[in-house]
Amino acid sequence: MKHLLKVSDLTKEEILDLIETAVKLKRLKQEGTSHKYLPDKSLGMIFQKPSTRTRLGFELGIFELGGKAVFFDNQSIQLGRGESVQDTVRVFSRFVDAIVIRTFAQATVEKMAIYSSVPIINALTEYSHPCQILSDFMTVSELKGNDFENLKLCYVGPGNSIANSLIVGCTLLGMRFSIACQQDYLPSKSVIAFAQQNQGKLLVTNDIRAAANGSDIIYTAPFGQQKDVDEELLSKFQLNEDVLSYCKPDVKVLHCLPAFKGKEITEDVFEKHADEIFLQAENRLHMEKAVLIKLLGGNNAI
Repeated sequence: MKHLLKVSDLTKEEILDLIETAVKLKRLKQEGTSHKYLPDKSLGMIFQKPSTRTRLGFELGIFELGGKAVFFDNQSIQLGRGESVQDTVRVFSRFVDAIVIRTFAQATVEKMAIYSSVPIINALTEYSHPCQILSDFMTVSELKGNDFENLKLCYVGPGNSIANSLIVGCTLLGMRFSIACQQDYLPSKSVIAFAQQNQGKLLVTNDIRAAANGSDIIYTAPFGQQKDVDEELLSKFQLNEDVLSYCKPDVKVLHCLPAFKGKEITEDVFEKHADEIFLQAENRLHMEKAVLIKLLGGNNAI
């Protein structure tokens, strides 16, 4: 693993290895055991979008591993004032050991990888969110075990970077995957093609109950800018108790956060499953540390 740009860059074996590493790191933290496997390593963080969990995970993660992060938002870096991507990344490569980028176009992180001499980590684009989805699979493993091929994950919401990444990840792990979304919000054609080419167990439908039927895990995400979303559309694809009744009785609920309660998920469903959702959020830290270790060579100590 040279970079982490999108989920399809990984193999099934690499995903499982990252989950195993993240679980070990989580155990060490819970035990209070020092695990400074990346002493003196530096991480450059370029965030052109707001962030809570991603920034916490990487900034605290590199610190707990013995390194240091340097953070830049779009107002404090020349990239936001017209410097080219290739020039920015060539400068960063001479200062830091790895670069985390949270931006808009997937092409930006792909271009950075071409010009960078250090690992590039995609911390969110409009196409892919690999760190989120790897953490999600870690959470599924903790809640449901590692027999992924006998699990069904249902996603309810827009065909965004979360949906794209889940489709690819579930395909690689052999999980059954269904997505309930409106026709105008379908996932990327390229990820649907990836699933088809790799015998993915994929259902894309606008029938939320059909998608939810028999699910072990059901997942939702915000519909982008809530004020711009049609209320009728939100109600049609809202995760509520009626939808949960079509899932398995022991279904687990996931949400990538931030949550707009009463919009994509009812408050009662959110609070009933809050332990699962905030476990999912916590696991961002452990998985992002695992990614740093795999990219920066600290895995020999694990």
